[in-house]
Amino acid sequence: MPVSKVVSLGFAIECILEAWGDFWRFAGRTFASLGPSWFRWRKLRTVVPQLYDIGTTSVPVVAITGAFIGMVLAIESYTQFKAIGQETRMGSVINLSVIKQIGPVLAAVMLAGRVGGALTAELGTMNVTEQIDALRVMGADPIRVLVVPRFLACLFLTPLLTIYSDFLGVVGGWLISVKMLGIPAEPYWMYSARGIDNWQIFEGLIKSGFFGGAIGLIGCWKGFTCGAGASGVGKACTESFVASFLAIIVMNFFFAQVSKEWYNALYGFRSLFG
Repeated sequence: MPVSKVVSLGFAIECILEAWGDFWRFAGRTFASLGPSWFRWRKLRTVVPQLYDIGTTSVPVVAITGAFIGMVLAIESYTQFKAIGQETRMGSVINLSVIKQIGPVLAAVMLAGRVGGALTAELGTMNVTEQIDALRVMGADPIRVLVVPRFLACLFLTPLLTIYSDFLGVVGGWLISVKMLGIPAEPYWMYSARGIDNWQIFEGLIKSGFFGGAIGLIGCWKGFTCGAGASGVGKACTESFVASFLAIIVMNFFFAQVSKEWYNALYGFRSLFG
């Protein structure tokens, strides 16, 4: 390998490691700014506008995504299940897929595109116009004032939006399966109830909270570290979505593996002594 390529590769690795360290330093400062004081109304009221911007305005895109994913799953599953005479069991597969995997992941991806980009653009514009520096000059901590409310809003509202997405996904699958394809409703819901337990429901909600926290941290970090000018802000928005999407996919893999091991250990223990 030519020396120039080795140098370029080494420089690229160094930049990646430097960015990785900068992000975790930023995340550490964010976590350090959290504390009991944030449960007082004086601090919580700074989160309320972010709850509206991040949560309420995201409802339409999350609702549409969840509903149509359930419908698509029902349409695509029907042919295979009917071929083996098990179309009444479609409910368990559709609803389990929506609640455990597809609902949380797609809701988080939609939020990464809409909310993560918006956070990066807003904070990036403040960074370019030196408003963040002005906060430092006035003695205020930009992390505490700007980042923590947005991080908390993403952390708390992503599971709630995931519940809404899961509900509409289940309704969409039922609408196509029962009302359009003529599958009997009673066995459809019976097999759905057999295939889903509290573990799958809480697994999806817990990991959606981690997804939301990652979206908030990455979006704010990219805004704080964006380049100068409009091109710098635009590049940061693109990088924010890509990094958030990759974080969601990687975290979902590890959650799937860890959750499977915990599920087997817990229910195996119960089967021995229950």
